[in-house]
Amino acid sequence: MTVHERDWDAFVTLKDDGKAHMDLAVEGVTCAACMAEIEHGLALVPGVEKARLNLTSHRLAVDWRQEETDAERIIDVLSRLGYRAHPFDPADVRERSDAAGRELLRALAVSGFAMMNIMLLSVSVWSGNASGIEPETRDFFHWVSALIALPAAVYAGRPFLRSAFAALAARRLNMDVPIVIGVSLALFLSVMQTVQSAHHAYFESAVMLLFFLLIGRYLDHTMRRRTRAFAENIAALKAETAVVQRPDGSLREVPLSRVEPGALIHVRAGERVPLDGRVVSGCSEIDQSLVTGETALASVGPGDAVYAGTTNASTSLTVQVTVASGATLLDEVTRLLETAAQARSRYVQLADRVARLYSPVVHLAALLTFAGWYLLGADWQHALVIAISVLIITCPCALGLAVPAVQVVTSGLLFRAGVLLHSGDAIERLAEADTIVFDKTGTLTLPLPAVSSAGDIDLAVLQLAGQLALASRHPLAGALARASGAAVPLENVRETPGEGIAATFEGRELRLGSARFCGMAEDAVADFVRRHPGSSLIAFRNGDAPAVPFAVGQRLRPDAVETVARLRREGYRMAILSGDRSAPVEEVARELAIEDWAGELTPTAKIARLEQLAGEGRKVLMAGDGLNDAPALAAAHVSISPVTAVHVAQAAADAVFLGDRLAPVADALGHARRAHRAMVQNLRFSVLYNFVAVPFAVAGFVTPLWAALAMSSSSLVVTLNALRLRLSRQPDASAVPAVAPAGEASAEGLERKAA
Repeated sequence: MTVHERDWDAFVTLKDDGKAHMDLAVEGVTCAACMAEIEHGLALVPGVEKARLNLTSHRLAVDWRQEETDAERIIDVLSRLGYRAHPFDPADVRERSDAAGRELLRALAVSGFAMMNIMLLSVSVWSGNASGIEPETRDFFHWVSALIALPAAVYAGRPFLRSAFAALAARRLNMDVPIVIGVSLALFLSVMQTVQSAHHAYFESAVMLLFFLLIGRYLDHTMRRRTRAFAENIAALKAETAVVQRPDGSLREVPLSRVEPGALIHVRAGERVPLDGRVVSGCSEIDQSLVTGETALASVGPGDAVYAGTTNASTSLTVQVTVASGATLLDEVTRLLETAAQARSRYVQLADRVARLYSPVVHLAALLTFAGWYLLGADWQHALVIAISVLIITCPCALGLAVPAVQVVTSGLLFRAGVLLHSGDAIERLAEADTIVFDKTGTLTLPLPAVSSAGDIDLAVLQLAGQLALASRHPLAGALARASGAAVPLENVRETPGEGIAATFEGRELRLGSARFCGMAEDAVADFVRRHPGSSLIAFRNGDAPAVPFAVGQRLRPDAVETVARLRREGYRMAILSGDRSAPVEEVARELAIEDWAGELTPTAKIARLEQLAGEGRKVLMAGDGLNDAPALAAAHVSISPVTAVHVAQAAADAVFLGDRLAPVADALGHARRAHRAMVQNLRFSVLYNFVAVPFAVAGFVTPLWAALAMSSSSLVVTLNALRLRLSRQPDASAVPAVAPAGEASAEGLERKAA
């Protein structure tokens, strides 16, 4: 189906302000120059207000005024620019990306195999030319080389051929055009010289060129590929249907799109709330950690608000819908996430910046070389050989490998440090960070709540309470079961919805649950709150004995204090922004000596705070794990989340760290600083190499073979410089941007909203 046969209007959505919006997946984007060309080209279309291309996912978001243009015209402009567009679908984009990666890998294998065999034949010809090879034997070796090189070059060069032809059809140049010209001319000249029984042919130069370029292209593709898609992870949290209560009291399951505000929906225990609303009947506990970051279950009853994506932990609820599907808090988080990701996609990698001037300079140098030698009296073949040498020796192999080689080595070092990268340019942005913003729950603290008062409880009581807790799915009971180490649950356990569980053991009734359920006195509860601020209470009563309270709360990661102190010594400014209640946030901030903190923040408020820091010139690293952190993770200059984070947060983050320790965050920053220095060194060497090598090639001192060897040597140098990073695996603390002392800015004035 061509772009003109598709009904593009079916993929257009209308925004609240009446503007039209469309998301497209664009093929053929290889570098930042492509991104700039697409955005600039669409900006010239009357009516287009915004065109933003994500360089990593190749997702193009376009907003326009309907009265001035339409979707067909936008697609036509992209087509004229040489890019093919499809409606954006995360699964389809991943499938296309995987197919492209497999094609590059096959092309790399073919070119490598062909290069090795041609080099064996070429070595025989070189040694034979020096010792007296028969012309017939030399011609035979050249024809066999041609038989290997021509089909291999056509197959392995397909990624470059498609890109170059698309660029030329759109009357523009990109980095693939000189590659295709250089390879084609080298093959053409080699065939001509083989026909003429010449002493030299350059089949190995052409195939070697493709091999090294494909290495860089495949490494870059591997780093750019996202491990998850935003839409797929959001979909995992969203219910597809809701159980609607009819006026006669009967229940019916219907799609969310058919549920209007004011309708009554039934939410059973253990299910996700499908839409935002208010509880009409029923009392239960809601796990709101995905939305607010608060791990303690929130008790809800008639009149209380509940949000889509949260989980009903206890008993069934009847909820009156307040907003329709598409306008829930979860949908708002999705929009914030996409907007922030598009804004951050404008970051341009170092190699892409350098590459913008490459194509016109190389073409001009080769053309002037050919014309100059021809005008000086050289025959056209000799002049063409020198021009080909210029094209090959300036080929962007070193430039193409300068960044990917460092990325691959650093990715391995980060993996050993417990950090997995999601984004190709994350290393560069990590190196630039000077401010670290932490979420509290699940990031500075361990993801699962724990019993903090277990050491004060008799071991026999703890064991018995743990056996009873094994029969409950309540998070607080789970923490108690883990603390006790109990393995065998008690039998015949009875549950009182919203209160707790009970069982008969050796003639005594055991109870586990709320303070009221276990008969705790009010003064005992008040004393517990005073001694354990910020902790949740779960009580246990053994027969007629007084109830024993257990304090359950979040524990700091075991090395959090040391890691924060290390980051402070290295000059980073730090803050805590959390959706959790202010009291536990303040307690953690005090323990870590972080003065800049705020609690009870909405996703919008977190982004506002990050924008404020960016306005001050800060490069912020955001560390968070919840759904409410996902927009901030995408909006920050760079971001990282723990492996226990929700899938949406992991997808929005540039990196994920493993384990219970916080040290990988500091290690990632140290490795990134060293990697950034290596990238800059490689790019400087690539530029210096061209300044030295090009004059020799233009002067005619370099054959295509020596040009290919020089090009390969330059690639080897940048690769070895990248491998040098492995010699010292411990990140250093140097080159940290100068920053203000922690706590310099006040958290006052931040938007606050009760979770």
